Amino acid sequence: MNSTPYESLNKSESGKHRIYIGMAPGVGKTYRMLQEANSLREEGIDVVIGLLETHGREETAEQVERLEQVPLKEITYQGKPLKEMDVEAIITRQPQIVLVDELAHTNIPGSLREKRYQDVEFLLNLGINVFSTVNIQHFESLNDVVAKITGVLVRERIPDRLLDEADEVIVVDATPEILQERLIEGKIYKPEKIEQSLRNFFQRRNLVALRELALREVANNIEEIEELEGEGNYCCVQERVLVCLSTYSQSSRLLRRGARLANQMKARLYALFVEDPERFLSKDEIFYLEWCQQLCQDFGGEFLRVTHPDVAKAIAEVAEQHHITQVVIGQSLKSRWNLLLKGSIVQRLMRYLKEVDLHIIATTFVTIFYVHKFLLF
Repeated sequence: MNSTPYESLNKSESGKHRIYIGMAPGVGKTYRMLQEANSLREEGIDVVIGLLETHGREETAEQVERLEQVPLKEITYQGKPLKEMDVEAIITRQPQIVLVDELAHTNIPGSLREKRYQDVEFLLNLGINVFSTVNIQHFESLNDVVAKITGVLVRERIPDRLLDEADEVIVVDATPEILQERLIEGKIYKPEKIEQSLRNFFQRRNLVALRELALREVANNIEEIEELEGEGNYCCVQERVLVCLSTYSQSSRLLRRGARLANQMKARLYALFVEDPERFLSKDEIFYLEWCQQLCQDFGGEFLRVTHPDVAKAIAEVAEQHHITQVVIGQSLKSRWNLLLKGSIVQRLMRYLKEVDLHIIATTFVTIFYVHKFLLF
């Protein structure tokens, strides 16, 4: 028997949470969850269904047949009997793993907890492991983006922290073409909803955007977790743009160029100013840097300021620390004689940053005083 993290259940510890995430209904999240649950059951793991919707899908229903289902609780709402997941019955049953479909669901009014994800957190706190499913559009921070893509405002939402706190995240992927085929074949919705779905949410352009959003969100989440845990040997998936600033007026132009690049690449934006430890900044220079910092923040970037006697080394160190993939730097304003004697920053950066792309932007020398006069008057 292969060892899995779900074989034993230590009640003194929180349960483990595995989330199956997809770009849209019908990609196969529930089916994949059931497949893996049945495999674990065959290995001797105690797996039960807490709540699961087959939506009339035959393949899904076949997977359900082999698993024990905890009976649902009946709740009367507005005179009608409705059924909801019975958390207390699951606790009494004490399984090693419970399957909970549609994590973003809102519970029937009168339930002990408002949202299904709160039921899941309650079970996890008691040491019960949970497998759950959710679509990318239900995460709170992506709500506006999804509404812009699809024109649909998703009302059932869950906190982003659930993705951060999950022990495992499994992306269940399908191409837009396959998903549309499944919809037309009646494997997602009933026949009367197919044509309307194809014209609205299931348009190809919507599915392409949602698929990219799902894959990118999970990749970014993995990167952030590994950063926090100090893992230095991971592969950086997300592009990161570093704009190197100076106290010359060209910096705002570089910052705008870097922001456009970051936007096109859907990348994180950083701006860096390297301060000479042997030189004091003038009031005009301090004012200008503060303005650049505000501009960077307006673009959604992070402003970095370090003190170092060697500008090129400082840029290289920051680039390595923040896993930078693109560096934007202005053309040198030094004289040819100075460059001949000391070399250019660009040449040194090319030696230091062999796997980073350098963008050298042509600049025109303008004094800070002139820029401030322009800005103020």
